[in-house]
Amino acid sequence: MIYLPLRVFFIISTYSGTNKSFYFLLAILFVLPIPLGANRPWAWSFFEMAIFALTACVVVKNWKVDRLGINAYLNSVYLWMMFILVALLQIVPLPDFVVALLSPTSFDLFYSVSADWYFLSVDPNQSMVSFTKLLSFFCLFICVLLLVNTEQRIRMLLLTIVAAGTFQALYGVFELVLGSSTSLVFGFPVSEAATGSFVYQNHYANFLMLSLAAGVGLTVTSLEKSDITSQSEHAQSFASTLLNSNALVRSCIVIMIIGLAMSRSGMGNTAFFLSIAAVGAIAFVLLKNKSKGLTVLIIGVFIIDLFIVSAYFGLERVKERLAQTTVIQETRDEVVRDAYPIISDFPLFGSGGGSFYSTFPSYQQSEVTAFYDQLHNDYLQFLIEYGVIGSFILFSIFVFCIYKSMRAMHKRRNSIFKGSAYACLMVFMGMGLHMFVDFPLQTYANASYFVIFLALSIIINNLKIHKPSKLSRTG
Repeated sequence: MIYLPLRVFFIISTYSGTNKSFYFLLAILFVLPIPLGANRPWAWSFFEMAIFALTACVVVKNWKVDRLGINAYLNSVYLWMMFILVALLQIVPLPDFVVALLSPTSFDLFYSVSADWYFLSVDPNQSMVSFTKLLSFFCLFICVLLLVNTEQRIRMLLLTIVAAGTFQALYGVFELVLGSSTSLVFGFPVSEAATGSFVYQNHYANFLMLSLAAGVGLTVTSLEKSDITSQSEHAQSFASTLLNSNALVRSCIVIMIIGLAMSRSGMGNTAFFLSIAAVGAIAFVLLKNKSKGLTVLIIGVFIIDLFIVSAYFGLERVKERLAQTTVIQETRDEVVRDAYPIISDFPLFGSGGGSFYSTFPSYQQSEVTAFYDQLHNDYLQFLIEYGVIGSFILFSIFVFCIYKSMRAMHKRRNSIFKGSAYACLMVFMGMGLHMFVDFPLQTYANASYFVIFLALSIIINNLKIHKPSKLSRTG
Protein backbone atom coordinates (compact mmCIF):
# COMPACT_ATOMS: atom_id res chain seq x y z
CA MET A 1 0.00 0.00 0.00
CA ILE A 2 3.00 2.30 0.45
CA TYR A 3 3.29 2.04 -3.35
CA LEU A 4 0.32 4.37 -3.85
CA PRO A 5 1.68 7.70 -2.51
CA LEU A 6 5.08 6.95 -4.03
CA ARG A 7 3.44 6.27 -7.39
CA VAL A 8 1.47 9.52 -7.19
CA PHE A 9 4.60 11.46 -6.33
CA PHE A 10 6.45 9.76 -9.21
CA ILE A 11 3.70 10.92 -11.57
CA ILE A 12 4.22 14.47 -10.33
CA SER A 13 7.96 14.37 -10.88
CA THR A 14 7.65 13.10 -14.47
CA TYR A 15 5.43 15.93 -15.73
CA SER A 16 7.15 18.09 -18.34
CA GLY A 17 7.46 21.84 -18.07
CA THR A 18 8.05 21.94 -14.34
CA ASN A 19 10.80 24.36 -13.39
CA LYS A 20 12.93 24.26 -10.28
CA SER A 21 10.92 26.85 -8.34
CA PHE A 22 7.64 25.05 -8.86
CA TYR A 23 9.13 21.67 -8.01
CA PHE A 24 10.66 23.19 -4.86
CA LEU A 25 7.17 24.41 -3.89
CA LEU A 26 5.80 20.88 -4.29
CA ALA A 27 8.66 19.48 -2.22
CA ILE A 28 7.96 21.93 0.59
CA LEU A 29 4.28 20.97 0.61
CA PHE A 30 4.97 17.24 0.70
CA VAL A 31 7.50 17.44 3.55
CA LEU A 32 5.70 20.18 5.51
CA PRO A 33 3.41 17.99 7.70
CA ILE A 34 6.01 15.30 8.45
CA PRO A 35 7.88 16.98 11.37
CA LEU A 36 4.99 17.01 13.88
CA GLY A 37 2.77 19.03 11.56
CA ALA A 38 5.49 21.71 11.61
CA ASN A 39 4.00 22.67 14.97
CA ARG A 40 7.30 23.19 16.77
CA PRO A 41 9.44 26.39 16.62
CA TRP A 42 12.38 24.66 14.93
CA ALA A 43 10.07 23.07 12.35
CA TRP A 44 8.05 26.11 11.35
CA SER A 45 11.22 28.25 11.39
CA PHE A 46 12.82 25.88 8.88
CA PHE A 47 9.82 26.05 6.55
CA GLU A 48 9.55 29.81 6.96
CA MET A 49 13.12 30.12 5.70
CA ALA A 50 12.38 27.75 2.82
CA ILE A 51 9.30 29.74 1.82
CA PHE A 52 11.12 33.07 2.09
CA ALA A 53 13.96 31.69 -0.06
CA LEU A 54 11.48 30.43 -2.66
CA THR A 55 9.71 33.79 -2.67
CA ALA A 56 12.99 35.61 -3.23
CA CYS A 57 13.75 33.40 -6.25
CA VAL A 58 10.26 33.91 -7.69
CA VAL A 59 10.41 37.69 -7.19
CA VAL A 60 13.82 37.92 -8.86
CA LYS A 61 12.59 35.93 -11.86
CA ASN A 62 9.49 38.11 -12.19
CA TRP A 63 11.16 41.41 -11.32
CA LYS A 64 10.80 42.86 -14.81
CA VAL A 65 7.14 41.81 -15.10
CA ASP A 66 4.59 44.51 -14.35
CA ARG A 67 3.64 44.19 -10.65
CA LEU A 68 5.40 40.81 -10.59
CA GLY A 69 2.63 39.34 -12.74
CA ILE A 70 -0.10 39.47 -10.09
CA ASN A 71 -2.27 42.15 -11.69
CA ALA A 72 -5.20 39.77 -11.91
CA TYR A 73 -4.98 38.97 -8.19
CA LEU A 74 -4.58 42.44 -6.69
CA ASN A 75 -7.87 42.46 -4.77
CA SER A 76 -6.90 39.43 -2.70
CA VAL A 77 -3.32 40.67 -2.28
CA TYR A 78 -4.57 44.02 -0.96
CA LEU A 79 -6.76 42.25 1.60
CA TRP A 80 -3.74 40.25 2.79
CA MET A 81 -1.64 43.42 3.04
CA MET A 82 -4.32 45.12 5.11
CA PHE A 83 -4.25 42.26 7.61
CA ILE A 84 -0.44 42.30 7.65
CA LEU A 85 -0.59 46.02 8.47
CA VAL A 86 -2.86 45.32 11.45
CA ALA A 87 -0.47 42.63 12.70
CA LEU A 88 2.49 44.97 12.18
CA LEU A 89 0.85 47.72 14.23
CA GLN A 90 0.65 45.28 17.12
CA ILE A 91 4.41 44.80 17.36
CA VAL A 92 5.92 48.19 16.52
CA PRO A 93 6.63 50.59 19.41
CA LEU A 94 4.09 53.41 19.44
CA PRO A 95 3.81 56.66 21.42
CA ASP A 96 1.97 56.11 24.69
CA PHE A 97 -0.89 58.43 23.71
CA VAL A 98 -1.47 56.43 20.50
CA VAL A 99 -1.67 53.16 22.42
CA ALA A 100 -3.97 54.83 24.97
CA LEU A 101 -6.25 55.86 22.12
CA LEU A 102 -6.27 52.60 20.18
CA SER A 103 -6.08 50.11 23.06
CA PRO A 104 -6.60 51.58 26.57
CA THR A 105 -6.17 48.18 28.25
CA SER A 106 -2.77 47.66 26.60
CA PHE A 107 -1.77 51.16 27.69
CA ASP A 108 -2.75 50.43 31.30
CA LEU A 109 -0.72 47.21 31.33
CA PHE A 110 2.46 48.85 30.04
CA TYR A 111 1.93 51.91 32.22
CA SER A 112 1.55 49.76 35.36
CA VAL A 113 5.07 48.34 34.87
CA SER A 114 6.59 51.68 33.84
CA ALA A 115 7.52 50.30 30.43
CA ASP A 116 9.94 52.17 28.19
CA TRP A 117 8.02 51.13 25.10
CA TYR A 118 4.31 50.82 24.47
CA PHE A 119 2.72 48.26 22.14
CA LEU A 120 -0.77 47.32 21.08
CA SER A 121 0.13 43.69 21.79
CA VAL A 122 0.38 42.66 25.42
CA ASP A 123 2.99 40.06 24.40
CA PRO A 124 5.12 41.65 21.64
CA ASN A 125 7.63 38.77 21.50
CA GLN A 126 4.96 36.15 20.84
CA SER A 127 3.21 38.49 18.42
CA MET A 128 6.48 38.82 16.51
CA VAL A 129 6.54 35.03 16.13
CA SER A 130 2.97 35.13 14.81
CA PHE A 131 3.83 38.01 12.49
CA THR A 132 6.71 36.04 10.97
CA LYS A 133 4.36 33.13 10.39
CA LEU A 134 1.88 35.49 8.77
CA LEU A 135 4.55 36.82 6.43
CA SER A 136 5.48 33.28 5.42
CA PHE A 137 1.81 32.49 4.71
CA PHE A 138 1.56 35.61 2.56
CA CYS A 139 4.73 34.67 0.69
CA LEU A 140 3.36 31.16 0.17
CA PHE A 141 0.16 32.70 -1.17
CA ILE A 142 2.14 34.84 -3.64
CA CYS A 143 4.30 31.89 -4.73
CA VAL A 144 1.23 29.80 -5.51
CA LEU A 145 -0.35 32.65 -7.49
CA LEU A 146 2.80 33.04 -9.60
CA LEU A 147 3.92 29.43 -9.99
CA VAL A 148 0.62 27.57 -10.40
CA ASN A 149 -0.07 29.12 -13.77
CA THR A 150 -1.32 26.24 -15.96
CA GLU A 151 -3.99 23.56 -15.74
CA GLN A 152 -1.23 20.96 -15.58
CA ARG A 153 0.35 22.62 -12.57
CA ILE A 154 -2.99 22.80 -10.76
CA ARG A 155 -3.29 19.04 -11.20
CA MET A 156 0.25 18.51 -9.96
CA LEU A 157 -0.42 20.68 -6.91
CA LEU A 158 -3.53 18.68 -6.01
CA LEU A 159 -1.67 15.40 -6.61
CA THR A 160 1.06 16.52 -4.19
CA ILE A 161 -1.55 17.24 -1.51
CA VAL A 162 -3.12 13.83 -2.11
CA ALA A 163 0.29 12.14 -1.88
CA ALA A 164 1.07 13.93 1.40
CA GLY A 165 -2.31 12.99 2.86
CA THR A 166 -1.99 9.35 1.78
CA PHE A 167 1.46 9.13 3.35
CA GLN A 168 0.07 10.48 6.62
CA ALA A 169 -2.90 8.10 6.50
CA LEU A 170 -0.70 5.06 5.88
CA TYR A 171 1.72 6.08 8.59
CA GLY A 172 -1.03 6.68 11.15
CA VAL A 173 -2.87 3.44 10.37
CA PHE A 174 0.26 1.28 10.37
CA GLU A 175 1.31 2.59 13.79
CA LEU A 176 -1.98 1.38 15.25
CA VAL A 177 -2.10 -1.88 13.31
CA LEU A 178 1.46 -2.74 14.32
CA GLY A 179 0.68 -1.93 17.96
CA SER A 180 3.49 0.61 18.34
CA SER A 181 3.74 2.11 21.80
CA THR A 182 5.73 5.10 20.59
CA SER A 183 5.70 6.93 17.28
CA LEU A 184 8.51 6.64 14.76
CA VAL A 185 8.73 10.45 14.77
CA PHE A 186 10.43 11.63 17.98
CA GLY A 187 9.06 8.73 20.06
CA PHE A 188 5.78 10.29 21.15
CA PRO A 189 3.37 7.90 22.92
CA VAL A 190 0.86 6.29 20.55
CA SER A 191 -2.71 6.26 21.88
CA GLU A 192 -5.70 4.33 20.54
CA ALA A 193 -6.23 7.04 17.91
CA ALA A 194 -4.19 7.48 14.73
CA THR A 195 -2.17 10.69 14.61
CA GLY A 196 0.30 10.11 11.77
CA SER A 197 3.33 12.33 12.29
CA PHE A 198 1.15 14.87 14.11
CA VAL A 199 0.89 15.05 17.89
CA TYR A 200 -2.79 16.00 18.16
CA GLN A 201 -5.34 13.68 16.55
CA ASN A 202 -7.74 16.49 15.60
CA HIS A 203 -5.00 18.31 13.70
CA TYR A 204 -4.20 15.03 11.94
CA ALA A 205 -7.86 14.55 11.06
CA ASN A 206 -8.12 18.11 9.80
CA PHE A 207 -5.08 17.60 7.59
CA LEU A 208 -6.61 14.46 6.11
CA MET A 209 -9.82 16.38 5.46
CA LEU A 210 -7.81 18.95 3.48
CA SER A 211 -6.05 16.21 1.51
CA LEU A 212 -9.31 14.35 0.89
CA ALA A 213 -10.78 17.52 -0.59
CA ALA A 214 -7.92 17.61 -3.11
CA GLY A 215 -8.54 13.97 -3.97
CA VAL A 216 -12.27 14.47 -4.43
CA GLY A 217 -11.57 17.53 -6.59
CA LEU A 218 -9.29 15.47 -8.85
CA THR A 219 -11.94 12.77 -9.07
CA VAL A 220 -14.55 15.33 -10.07
CA THR A 221 -12.12 16.51 -12.74
CA SER A 222 -11.85 13.00 -14.17
CA LEU A 223 -15.63 12.63 -14.13
CA GLU A 224 -15.98 15.86 -16.06
CA LYS A 225 -13.52 14.58 -18.62
CA SER A 226 -15.36 11.29 -18.98
CA ASP A 227 -18.42 13.06 -20.37
CA ILE A 228 -16.53 14.33 -23.42
CA THR A 229 -14.34 11.33 -24.27
CA SER A 230 -15.04 9.03 -27.19
CA GLN A 231 -16.56 5.56 -27.01
CA SER A 232 -13.22 3.99 -27.86
CA GLU A 233 -11.62 5.69 -24.84
CA HIS A 234 -14.41 4.36 -22.62
CA ALA A 235 -13.50 0.85 -23.82
CA GLN A 236 -9.99 0.90 -22.36
CA SER A 237 -8.95 -2.25 -20.57
CA PHE A 238 -9.53 -2.71 -16.85
CA ALA A 239 -5.81 -3.20 -16.22
CA SER A 240 -4.96 0.12 -17.88
CA THR A 241 -7.62 1.92 -15.87
CA LEU A 242 -6.38 0.36 -12.66
CA LEU A 243 -2.87 1.69 -13.21
CA ASN A 244 -3.68 5.24 -14.29
CA SER A 245 -3.44 8.23 -11.98
CA ASN A 246 -7.22 8.59 -11.54
CA ALA A 247 -7.49 5.05 -10.18
CA LEU A 248 -4.59 5.76 -7.85
CA VAL A 249 -6.27 8.91 -6.58
CA ARG A 250 -9.45 6.97 -5.84
CA SER A 251 -7.42 4.37 -3.96
CA CYS A 252 -5.71 7.13 -2.00
CA ILE A 253 -9.11 8.56 -1.07
CA VAL A 254 -10.10 5.22 0.45
CA ILE A 255 -6.84 5.04 2.40
CA MET A 256 -7.27 8.60 3.71
CA ILE A 257 -10.85 7.87 4.79
CA ILE A 258 -9.53 4.88 6.76
CA GLY A 259 -6.95 7.13 8.40
CA LEU A 260 -9.59 9.76 9.14
CA ALA A 261 -11.89 7.21 10.74
CA MET A 262 -9.05 5.76 12.83
CA SER A 263 -8.17 9.23 14.12
CA ARG A 264 -11.34 8.93 16.28
CA SER A 265 -11.86 12.65 15.68
CA GLY A 266 -15.56 13.37 15.96
CA MET A 267 -15.45 16.81 14.36
CA GLY A 268 -12.83 15.76 11.80
CA ASN A 269 -15.12 13.03 10.47
CA THR A 270 -18.19 15.25 10.78
CA ALA A 271 -16.54 18.13 8.92
CA PHE A 272 -15.56 15.86 6.03
CA PHE A 273 -18.98 14.21 5.89
CA LEU A 274 -20.90 17.47 5.93
CA SER A 275 -18.54 19.29 3.56
CA ILE A 276 -18.81 16.70 0.80
CA ALA A 277 -22.60 16.59 1.24
CA ALA A 278 -23.02 20.36 1.21
CA VAL A 279 -20.63 20.97 -1.67
CA GLY A 280 -22.25 18.14 -3.61
CA ALA A 281 -25.60 19.92 -3.26
CA ILE A 282 -24.02 23.22 -4.32
CA ALA A 283 -22.43 21.54 -7.34
CA PHE A 284 -25.77 20.23 -8.57
CA VAL A 285 -27.04 23.81 -8.54
CA LEU A 286 -24.01 25.63 -9.96
CA LEU A 287 -22.47 23.20 -12.43
CA LYS A 288 -23.80 23.76 -15.92
CA ASN A 289 -22.63 20.49 -17.46
CA LYS A 290 -23.07 18.07 -14.60
CA SER A 291 -21.36 14.72 -14.94
CA LYS A 292 -23.55 11.65 -14.57
CA GLY A 293 -20.82 10.18 -12.40
CA LEU A 294 -20.96 13.04 -9.87
CA THR A 295 -23.92 11.53 -8.04
CA VAL A 296 -22.22 8.15 -8.01
CA LEU A 297 -19.06 9.73 -6.60
CA ILE A 298 -20.83 11.48 -3.72
CA ILE A 299 -22.94 8.45 -2.82
CA GLY A 300 -19.89 6.21 -3.14
CA VAL A 301 -17.83 8.28 -0.72
CA PHE A 302 -20.77 8.28 1.70
CA ILE A 303 -20.96 4.50 1.55
CA ILE A 304 -17.21 4.10 1.96
CA ASP A 305 -17.04 6.56 4.85
CA LEU A 306 -20.11 5.43 6.76
CA PHE A 307 -20.91 1.82 6.07
CA ILE A 308 -17.70 0.11 5.00
CA VAL A 309 -14.53 1.81 6.21
CA SER A 310 -15.87 3.36 9.40
CA ALA A 311 -17.69 0.19 10.42
CA TYR A 312 -14.43 -1.73 10.44
CA PHE A 313 -11.95 0.98 11.36
CA GLY A 314 -13.48 3.10 14.05
CA LEU A 315 -17.06 4.32 13.62
CA GLU A 316 -17.99 2.97 17.04
CA ARG A 317 -15.00 4.70 18.57
CA VAL A 318 -15.95 7.93 16.83
CA LYS A 319 -19.46 7.60 18.26
CA GLU A 320 -17.97 7.10 21.73
CA ARG A 321 -15.84 10.24 21.33
CA LEU A 322 -18.89 12.20 20.21
CA ALA A 323 -20.74 10.99 23.29
CA GLN A 324 -17.81 11.93 25.52
CA THR A 325 -17.56 15.35 23.89
CA THR A 326 -20.40 16.59 26.10
CA VAL A 327 -18.22 16.48 29.19
CA ILE A 328 -15.23 17.92 27.36
CA GLN A 329 -17.38 20.57 25.71
CA GLU A 330 -18.66 21.71 29.11
CA THR A 331 -15.10 22.62 30.09
CA ARG A 332 -14.50 24.29 26.74
CA ASP A 333 -17.73 26.25 27.14
CA GLU A 334 -16.40 27.61 30.43
CA VAL A 335 -13.15 28.56 28.72
CA VAL A 336 -15.09 30.37 26.01
CA ARG A 337 -17.18 32.10 28.69
CA ASP A 338 -14.05 33.27 30.50
CA ALA A 339 -12.45 34.41 27.23
CA TYR A 340 -15.27 36.72 26.14
CA PRO A 341 -14.24 39.61 28.44
CA ILE A 342 -10.89 39.75 26.63
CA ILE A 343 -12.73 40.90 23.50
CA SER A 344 -14.33 43.82 25.32
CA ASP A 345 -10.96 44.83 26.78
CA PHE A 346 -9.17 44.71 23.39
CA PRO A 347 -11.98 45.44 20.92
CA LEU A 348 -10.29 47.10 17.93
CA PHE A 349 -6.80 45.61 17.50
CA GLY A 350 -6.91 42.67 19.88
CA SER A 351 -4.46 41.60 22.53
CA GLY A 352 -1.83 40.66 19.93
CA GLY A 353 -1.20 37.71 17.63
CA GLY A 354 -0.29 34.58 19.59
CA SER A 355 -0.98 36.25 22.95
CA PHE A 356 -3.92 34.10 24.07
CA TYR A 357 -1.87 31.76 26.22
CA SER A 358 -0.34 34.66 28.17
CA THR A 359 -3.55 36.73 28.34
CA PHE A 360 -6.14 34.11 29.28
CA PRO A 361 -4.77 33.18 32.76
CA SER A 362 -5.71 36.66 33.97
CA TYR A 363 -9.32 36.03 32.98
CA GLN A 364 -9.51 32.34 33.88
CA GLN A 365 -11.96 31.56 36.68
CA SER A 366 -11.65 28.87 39.32
CA GLU A 367 -13.91 26.36 37.52
CA VAL A 368 -11.29 26.00 34.78
CA THR A 369 -8.22 24.35 36.29
CA ALA A 370 -6.42 23.15 33.15
CA PHE A 371 -3.93 25.29 31.24
CA TYR A 372 -5.16 26.36 27.81
CA ASP A 373 -2.49 27.64 25.43
CA GLN A 374 -5.06 27.70 22.61
CA LEU A 375 -8.77 28.41 22.64
CA HIS A 376 -10.78 25.57 21.11
CA ASN A 377 -12.49 28.00 18.76
CA ASP A 378 -10.38 29.65 16.08
CA TYR A 379 -13.01 32.30 15.34
CA LEU A 380 -13.02 33.54 18.91
CA GLN A 381 -9.25 33.30 19.23
CA PHE A 382 -8.70 35.43 16.12
CA LEU A 383 -11.20 37.94 17.47
CA ILE A 384 -9.32 38.07 20.78
CA GLU A 385 -5.86 38.34 19.25
CA TYR A 386 -6.56 40.60 16.25
CA GLY A 387 -9.67 42.46 17.36
CA VAL A 388 -12.68 43.44 15.29
CA ILE A 389 -10.60 45.12 12.59
CA GLY A 390 -8.21 42.24 11.96
CA SER A 391 -10.93 39.59 12.22
CA PHE A 392 -13.13 41.47 9.75
CA ILE A 393 -10.30 41.48 7.21
CA LEU A 394 -9.67 37.76 7.73
CA PHE A 395 -13.37 37.04 7.36
CA SER A 396 -13.42 39.13 4.18
CA ILE A 397 -10.58 37.07 2.68
CA PHE A 398 -12.43 33.87 3.58
CA VAL A 399 -15.75 35.02 2.10
CA PHE A 400 -14.03 36.41 -1.01
CA CYS A 401 -12.40 33.04 -1.69
CA ILE A 402 -15.68 31.19 -1.14
CA TYR A 403 -17.31 33.50 -3.68
CA LYS A 404 -14.46 32.93 -6.14
CA SER A 405 -14.76 29.15 -5.76
CA MET A 406 -18.51 29.21 -6.38
CA ARG A 407 -18.06 31.53 -9.33
CA ALA A 408 -15.46 29.24 -10.89
CA MET A 409 -17.71 26.22 -10.40
CA HIS A 410 -20.51 28.03 -12.21
CA LYS A 411 -18.62 29.97 -14.89
CA ARG A 412 -15.53 28.00 -15.87
CA ARG A 413 -15.91 25.21 -18.42
CA ASN A 414 -12.54 23.52 -18.05
CA SER A 415 -12.79 20.35 -15.94
CA ILE A 416 -9.69 21.08 -13.83
CA PHE A 417 -11.14 24.45 -12.80
CA LYS A 418 -14.44 22.84 -11.81
CA GLY A 419 -12.70 20.09 -9.87
CA SER A 420 -10.44 22.60 -8.11
CA ALA A 421 -13.46 24.72 -7.21
CA TYR A 422 -15.08 21.61 -5.72
CA ALA A 423 -11.95 20.93 -3.66
CA CYS A 424 -11.70 24.53 -2.45
CA LEU A 425 -15.33 24.66 -1.36
CA MET A 426 -14.92 21.37 0.52
CA VAL A 427 -11.90 22.82 2.34
CA PHE A 428 -13.67 26.06 3.21
CA MET A 429 -16.77 24.24 4.43
CA GLY A 430 -14.86 21.61 6.40
CA MET A 431 -12.39 24.07 7.91
CA GLY A 432 -15.18 26.50 8.72
CA LEU A 433 -16.99 23.80 10.72
CA HIS A 434 -13.88 22.47 12.45
CA MET A 435 -12.81 25.93 13.58
CA PHE A 436 -15.91 26.23 15.77
CA VAL A 437 -14.72 23.52 18.19
CA ASP A 438 -10.95 23.37 17.69
CA PHE A 439 -7.89 25.29 16.54
CA PRO A 440 -6.75 23.73 13.24
CA LEU A 441 -5.34 27.01 11.91
CA GLN A 442 -2.93 27.23 14.83
CA THR A 443 -0.93 24.36 13.30
CA TYR A 444 1.59 25.56 10.73
CA ALA A 445 1.13 22.68 8.28
CA ASN A 446 -2.67 22.87 8.27
CA ALA A 447 -2.66 26.66 8.00
CA SER A 448 -0.20 26.47 5.09
CA TYR A 449 -2.38 24.02 3.21
CA PHE A 450 -5.40 26.21 3.88
CA VAL A 451 -3.51 29.15 2.35
CA ILE A 452 -2.80 26.97 -0.72
CA PHE A 453 -6.53 26.48 -1.25
CA LEU A 454 -7.20 30.18 -0.72
CA ALA A 455 -4.74 30.96 -3.50
CA LEU A 456 -6.12 28.19 -5.71
CA SER A 457 -9.65 29.59 -5.45
CA ILE A 458 -8.33 32.88 -6.85
CA ILE A 459 -6.24 31.26 -9.61
CA ILE A 460 -9.05 29.19 -11.13
CA ASN A 461 -11.07 32.34 -11.81
CA ASN A 462 -8.37 34.18 -13.75
CA LEU A 463 -6.18 31.54 -15.36
CA LYS A 464 -6.45 31.32 -19.13
CA ILE A 465 -6.66 27.89 -20.71
CA HIS A 466 -3.40 26.75 -22.33
CA LYS A 467 -2.78 23.91 -24.72
CA PRO A 468 -0.20 21.35 -23.51
CA SER A 469 2.30 22.53 -26.14
CA LYS A 470 2.16 26.04 -24.80
CA LEU A 471 2.69 25.44 -21.11
CA SER A 472 3.94 28.52 -19.34
CA ARG A 473 7.35 28.32 -17.79
CA THR A 474 7.14 31.56 -15.88
CA GLY A 475 8.66 31.50 -12.38
